[in-house]
Amino acid sequence: MSEQEPEPADESGLARRVRTWLTHRPSRWSSLVPVIALGAGLLFATSSTTARGTDLRSEAVELPDLIRERTLDNERSGEQVDSLRGEVDSLTRDAAPGSSLLQEISRETEANGRDAGLTPVAGPSVTVTLDDAQLDANEIPEGFTVDDVVVHQQDVQGVVNALWRGGAESMQIMDQRVISTSAVRCVGNTLILQGRVYSPPFTITAIGDPEQLQQALDDDPAVDIYRQYVDAVGLGYEVTTAEETELPAFTGRTSLEHARPLPGRE
Repeated sequence: MSEQEPEPADESGLARRVRTWLTHRPSRWSSLVPVIALGAGLLFATSSTTARGTDLRSEAVELPDLIRERTLDNERSGEQVDSLRGEVDSLTRDAAPGSSLLQEISRETEANGRDAGLTPVAGPSVTVTLDDAQLDANEIPEGFTVDDVVVHQQDVQGVVNALWRGGAESMQIMDQRVISTSAVRCVGNTLILQGRVYSPPFTITAIGDPEQLQQALDDDPAVDIYRQYVDAVGLGYEVTTAEETELPAFTGRTSLEHARPLPGRE
């Protein structure tokens, strides 16, 4: 008869803990779970703080959509600026209604406001309207391209410069008063002026002597080139006059953000 092997003795508490750790020890990935959870929480908190309830990425992914979105933002900002200017003027009058210094400043402001474009102005006017040619792609005359049948930035600037040289006292492009530092920009066949976007036809209205203004248009080389394209491809060009036209005050920025002196003027 074979001898029976002795049954193993009961394991001690320490031995059982060691064996449990060896058979159930955490893996490398399970040890990283708390770190990953902490990182995710920080990302969510940062995203919430940055967004403040708005989209982090704008839905306007195309340039025209982005321009329209910024135009709406600029219009809202312009309304806020007008409201704040009114409050400032009201508070200034209330603070020193009888101040002789304030009255003197007010008189100087009014005297210079017309030239600076900061006050409405009225008088006889000339209005120039520029428009794209009303042609389909297959109707463009031979020897010309699509770029030749739309109004460009240099066309608008040519009319504006001619009117200033013709003695224009005040000017408006579309529905906005412009001054000597106003910039005209075009993207495709759209006009960007002081943060707003316009589609053709484009109108430029100048107050001054109608005869002098029309003569300046007739004599200007840039306008003459545009009129040649009017005859060749049908671009729109119309000049009208009015005995009395009122232009609004300029509401844009009056300070220059980027400027450099001319050579020899440093």
